[in-house]
Amino acid sequence: MAESTQEPPLHVVVFPWLAFGHIVPFLELAGQLARRGHLVTFVSAPRNVARLPRELSPRIRLVSLPLPAVDGLPDGAESTADVPPEKVELLKLAFDGLAGPVASFLAEAFAGAGGEGHAKRPDWIILDFAHNWLPPIAEQHKVPCALFLIFPAPFVAFMGPKAANDAHPRTAPEQFTVPPPWIPSASSTPAFHLHEAKRIAGGFHPNASGTSDMSRFWETERRCPLLVCRSSREVDGPAACALLRELYGKPVVPSGLLAPYDAVLAAAHAGGGGGGEEEEDAGGGVGPVMRWLDAQPARSVLYVAFGSEAPLSPALVREVALGLEIAGVRFLWALRKHAAAAGGGLLPAGFERRVAAAGRGVVRAGWLPQVRVLAHAAVGAFMTHAGWSSLVESFLLGHPLVMLPLAGDQGLTARVMAARRAGLEVPRAADDGSVARDDVAAAVRRVMVEEEGEAFARAARELQRVLWDRETQEGYVDDLVHNLLLQRRRE
Repeated sequence: MAESTQEPPLHVVVFPWLAFGHIVPFLELAGQLARRGHLVTFVSAPRNVARLPRELSPRIRLVSLPLPAVDGLPDGAESTADVPPEKVELLKLAFDGLAGPVASFLAEAFAGAGGEGHAKRPDWIILDFAHNWLPPIAEQHKVPCALFLIFPAPFVAFMGPKAANDAHPRTAPEQFTVPPPWIPSASSTPAFHLHEAKRIAGGFHPNASGTSDMSRFWETERRCPLLVCRSSREVDGPAACALLRELYGKPVVPSGLLAPYDAVLAAAHAGGGGGGEEEEDAGGGVGPVMRWLDAQPARSVLYVAFGSEAPLSPALVREVALGLEIAGVRFLWALRKHAAAAGGGLLPAGFERRVAAAGRGVVRAGWLPQVRVLAHAAVGAFMTHAGWSSLVESFLLGHPLVMLPLAGDQGLTARVMAARRAGLEVPRAADDGSVARDDVAAAVRRVMVEEEGEAFARAARELQRVLWDRETQEGYVDDLVHNLLLQRRRE
């Protein structure tokens, strides 16, 4: 990987959707571009920008654009981590209100173009699925847009382009429980379970923002000459991006998995360590949690975290809690604030007291530094919603998985990982997705306690080996940069 290019550096505007599962891979991509000598302007809402790491490359400029107020959206809500799942559609409505500020930002950027550094004319805008209003603004300034798909390639293929969906319309949830006709019959692409399919079908219908998620995606994709997929041939298979190119009829460039190497190396350098007073104050109690991990035997703790956006019903939380208790393993559960605060006694009566008294479990209401936790020597497996960013972090540390997919692409991803024997999916009722405590306990024990767990651990270590082949992973970004430069040369 070259630190600088042989021609003037690119200036790329990078603008993710307002979810940290999106912001994190967009920021990793920004860092990779900056390491190659290119300039990045990273755009988000102010609170999201304030939450980003302090130590970023000087080639990355952060731009904050405040969201407009929307009735029903909590004050200060700027990401999916700030709202319960039912309010996310209002966040999309607020996000659409950024069209005017973004237009002004780009007009100012192009009015001052010709200078050095970040005053240079933007060459590309790399955007997300929700930005259907941005390509027309970019076209006014003759700057191309690239749609960065942070979802796994099998999910992007399963959802399909508008033309394929128009030719083979899917109007009932049951139609999402089988692969669509545009997926090759020889493919091993899985399908959604019925309870998941109901949510997926809902993404084709307008929400409070006035449009559907799929309409946003299709309109954004239609106006982007380049698609970038967070994909790796070593994980997704050699045909994944080729299928996407065939389906979408335009170049599709894999970015590699954009694993957070620097964060993992920093965690390894820090060692265990519970942190001092500064970390405890800043993290609201993170220090004691890390010190509890320090006291546990190596690879004995199940880390439990279900992301910042996926829905967690009280019934699901209670069954997971009781399943963990029945399993009898040590665990650390990062239960996000909205779930922890919902309805008071969400966890079973006496649960926290019992597991704490036994020295086996800690429930942390709120944020935890996930990469640092996963990198801790005491952690031996990861119970997750199977969000792609969380799985990439887990791959990097070689942890087997206990998967409880909750929304979006997660069901497909969990099935792909289970087929690779990297972990187990917790069974759920087909119609309503309910979870039984005994099934949770059985899955946890199969991965962490029983002899079968070693097979899951071996598969997880193989994924770890793939991710730490940095030369291959960096090569994907080099190819992406080559494609971005080619477009500029043609202008």
